[in-house]
Amino acid sequence: MNKNRLIDIFLDLVKIHSPSLKEKGVCEYIINFCKNLNAEIYLDNSFGKYGGNSPSVFVRLDGTSNNGYCFNAHMDVVEPSFNPKLIVSDDIIKTDGKTTLGSDDKAGIAIILYILEYFSKLKNHPTITAIFTPAEEIGMLGARNINWKEVSDKFLENEDLIVIDNANDCKNIAIKAPSAIVFEARVYGKKAHAGIEPENGINAIKISTEIISKLKLGRIDSHTTMNISKIHSDFPTNVIPDNCVFSGEIRAHDKDILFDLKDNLLDLLKKEAYNYEFDWNVEYPPFETSDLNLFEKMKSAFKTVAIDCNKKIIGGGSDANFFYEKGFNPIIIGCGMYNVHTTDEFLKIDQFVKTTKAIINLLNERS
Repeated sequence: MNKNRLIDIFLDLVKIHSPSLKEKGVCEYIINFCKNLNAEIYLDNSFGKYGGNSPSVFVRLDGTSNNGYCFNAHMDVVEPSFNPKLIVSDDIIKTDGKTTLGSDDKAGIAIILYILEYFSKLKNHPTITAIFTPAEEIGMLGARNINWKEVSDKFLENEDLIVIDNANDCKNIAIKAPSAIVFEARVYGKKAHAGIEPENGINAIKISTEIISKLKLGRIDSHTTMNISKIHSDFPTNVIPDNCVFSGEIRAHDKDILFDLKDNLLDLLKKEAYNYEFDWNVEYPPFETSDLNLFEKMKSAFKTVAIDCNKKIIGGGSDANFFYEKGFNPIIIGCGMYNVHTTDEFLKIDQFVKTTKAIINLLNERS
């Protein structure tokens, strides 16, 4: 493989400003790149639903066999990311510390584009498909809103999906992630003058904190967490507050546990609150690699570049959750991006290159 070509693609990508909802420049780069390979492209234009400016991009590179893989990376990056001053050494790529690098997830995009270009020059290779999504960093809005009814089956035939979006060391391959419920509870009490007739009031803050104190928060078990992240009530000091709002989330790999914890909170509200409102929704579904043969094949491919991989169960959501819900069999792999979402972000070139080589070897097994 051509290491310099891979790095050049990555550097092209990180120079294009693409914060969440404004990925158009990177999207156009991907489309033009894939057109030059004579790859088939489909654009899912669902971005109007959430105020974005870029479609999800589906790509298909026809091969001599239909037993290939699908790849995914997202186009948006965390701010501040405008006009990064890039520093490239023998070992790492980073910025001057004033912006993020954007290796999350432009390193993943660069690998996929390089793979498509590499195999487009070969006579024999499996069919390769890819999905590039916008707005992953702000709730997986691109993957969440894809209109699957309009996507041709030709872009979906590779059910084994490799998401290149794992931070830190490449040795960890994610095979399972939780579902999450986000909620907001509004507790009502009764106003009264706090200094003259406090006995006539019902303090909504007191009720809210009593309810919160009865919740299991933090790590509930090895695969379940619950958090209260915000509580708000704003009244003069001489008024007993008659409403208080608190919100948070529940994450669990087990659907029954997820909904039991939500129902427990609802039961406490019914029991403790003078009156209340409760809103909740499933922020994202769970994912679990349904056929671990994909993990084993990826593990073997990484071993060819001297990386020993392990299964990892993660605690966050990604595009993989929504692709699993659609019927894909996903894993999430890394490519050497560290300190993501910070201005100390950097990309280890050795791991970046090794991940690309491992994927080439994986695809060659099916050529």
